[in-house]
Formats: sequence, C-alpha cells, structure tokens
Amino acid sequence: MRPAFLLALLLSACAPRVEAPTELCCTATIIAVVPEGAPTVYLTGDLQELGPWDADALPMTGAGRERYARVTVPEGAVFQYKFTLGDWRREALGPSGMVMANFRLEMNKNTEVRHEVTDFRKDTIEYVRDWRGSGVQGQLIYWTDFQSAILGPKRHVSIWLPPGYEQDAERRYKTLYMSDGQNLFDPRIANTGVDWGVDEAVTALVEEGAIEPVIVIGVWSSDKRGPEYSPWHGAGAYARFLIEELMPRVNAKFRTLTGPENTAHMGSSMGGLLSFHLVRTHPEVFGACGCVSTHFPLSEAMAAQYFPLGDRPVDPDATPYILKDIAAGLSVPAGVRLWFDYGTEGLDADYAPTHAAVREALLADGLIEGEDFEMRAYDGADHNETSWRARLKDPLRFLYGKS
Repeated sequence: MRPAFLLALLLSACAPRVEAPTELCCTATIIAVVPEGAPTVYLTGDLQELGPWDADALPMTGAGRERYARVTVPEGAVFQYKFTLGDWRREALGPSGMVMANFRLEMNKNTEVRHEVTDFRKDTIEYVRDWRGSGVQGQLIYWTDFQSAILGPKRHVSIWLPPGYEQDAERRYKTLYMSDGQNLFDPRIANTGVDWGVDEAVTALVEEGAIEPVIVIGVWSSDKRGPEYSPWHGAGAYARFLIEELMPRVNAKFRTLTGPENTAHMGSSMGGLLSFHLVRTHPEVFGACGCVSTHFPLSEAMAAQYFPLGDRPVDPDATPYILKDIAAGLSVPAGVRLWFDYGTEGLDADYAPTHAAVREALLADGLIEGEDFEMRAYDGADHNETSWRARLKDPLRFLYGKS
C-alpha cells in the first residue's frame, strides 16, 4: 500500500462522520437584469440567511447589466425574494413603474431564473415633493423625519386632508390615525407597489353620504416595526409617541375634532395588534379601532424569530400572547367600537382560531356583536395591500358611519 494512500485512509478513518442531510436542498441561481450603471444590487427574501428580509442581505455579483446570486433552498419550499439597492426605500421597479411584488420560486430542483428590472424606486423625498403625481384625491402633506424623543428613530408622517378642507375654514374633522403610513396613498411609495387607496375610499363614502369626511394621519413604519407595534413589547412607548408628541402637533396645525368619540386608529397585521392595544389602554384618547388581518397568532417564540427580546427567556410553548391575555381575563373599556377582519389565504389562513377566541372573549365581556364590535372573514382574501384595499370601505363605514 502506498504511503500517500495509507495516510489518506488513516485521516478519513479519524475524521468525524458527516451525516447526509435529512432534507435535500436545491440551488437557486437568481439573475437580475438591471439598468446600465446601476450600483450594487442586493437580493433579499424569506430565507434565514437573508435576514429574513434584510434590505441589504446579499450583494449580487457582477458589475454590468446582469447581476447574479445563489442561495440554497430546501427542496419543496417556496422561496420568496426581491431586489433592492440596499434600502427598502430603493426597491426594484417593474415595467409598470411600480414596485414589483414578491417573486415566488418553488424549489424541486436546481433552478436558474432571470428577472428584468426596469429601474429602482427613487429616494422617497422625490415622491414627497411630487405628491400630486400619485393622483391622490384631496391634499397630501408630508412631515419628513419627524423626531420622537420617546421612540428615537425619525420617521415620516403623511397627513391627508379631504376634498373641501381648504374651502370651509370653519369646519372641523374627525381623525383616523393609521400605521404603515407609507402604504396608504401612493403606490410609488407603498412597499408592495399597491396602496390602500385611503383617499379614494374615504372620498367615495363621503360622496355616497355614508360617512362624514375625516383627516387621516399615516405614520410610516420604521425598521423596528415589529417590537414597536407589539402590545407585549414596545406598543406602550409607541402609544406615548402618538399621544404626547404627534397628536398635539396635528391638533395644533389642523382643524381637528378631539376626544375619543372623534379619534380612531387602524392598522393591519402587527398594526392591527397596535390598534386593539390603543383602545384597550387609552380609551380616553382612542374611541374606536380598525384591526385588519390582525396577527393574533403572535407568540414569544414567534417574536424571537423576528425581533430581539433582550434577556427575556423565550416561551417554549409558543402559545399566542392573546390567548394568554384571554386566560388572564381580557376586557375592553365600555363605549369603544372595534372592527376585526381577516382573509382565508396566505398568512391569514391561520387567523380564524385566534379571532374566534377574541370574539368569544368580547361576548363574555358583555360587548354586543354588530353594535360594539364587528368581526368578518373575507373568503379568498390574502394578507396584503391588494386585499385590504378591496375591503377598506367596510371598516370605514363601521367606524364612521352616520347613525
């Protein structure tokens, strides 16, 4: 036996055995064809190695028009991904000039795909200056880099004034505060390229005589969206930001009606949790809430995957926080009005059990369904702005409908 072969044999015998993976994996080669002269392009997506969804997760290789990235995806998994310039404000645009929806790739073998990127979203400030270019009805005012001593990070605020606001200098308006303000009015800014169409929905309902006009204040989300919106993490501080810092400035600048009977909050997903929290903890300020596709399944174990919990131990049983609150005697202040809804597709497909538990808790607390609260399921609706836009008039009618 030759010495070299013997040495190799001995080394292989001493080396730790590498077990074959229990789950076959596939390589996805992603190619983005981008405009000439584009800077570094990044691939982001729902894989753990990409954040998930960190805007600057993986720099793509190549310096010309074709940029490449390779990732390993479990066989049978559906990989969702996007392209950015390293910042969520600079997402890739498609042929329509709008932000491209998540790409989806079902992995059953090694796969190579190509995508044509026509441009990247401009810096937000350019769209802010050209707000009329969005086709918004009414008037849109932006407060850029609103500084909060309570929350820390600066954020933008969108204030929508309904048609006729400037013509009637004596009239005062109810207010609707909304989370994820970047997604409400302008598809060029919205995260998915689809906005809620809040201006269109409110204007149409006013013209129908269904509601009175309202002022809408949309607070843009930050990169700390998860913990800031969570009632079991940072929503207490977020409530203080709204009540102590933002609302006084809004009320001083615009002709608002104050008090809980004139003030509501609406949000989707984690934003729905925030809305429910605000009416439960601050009924003297918020008299109504619109909780759209509320992420009631959130648990400590789930939260630990998406935002830091500090030194707190992770709850191993993954029981949704809301179910623990219900077991502890969840109650709602008298006089508030609550809207809840969810779809049956995507993330919403898992929402029925926790929404049913909330419904039973509200009934046990003495609330009357159809008067004090409404809970609706929308068959075929998904967890996205397209679905929320399609049904927005329903919560607006419930919250602001003329009696």
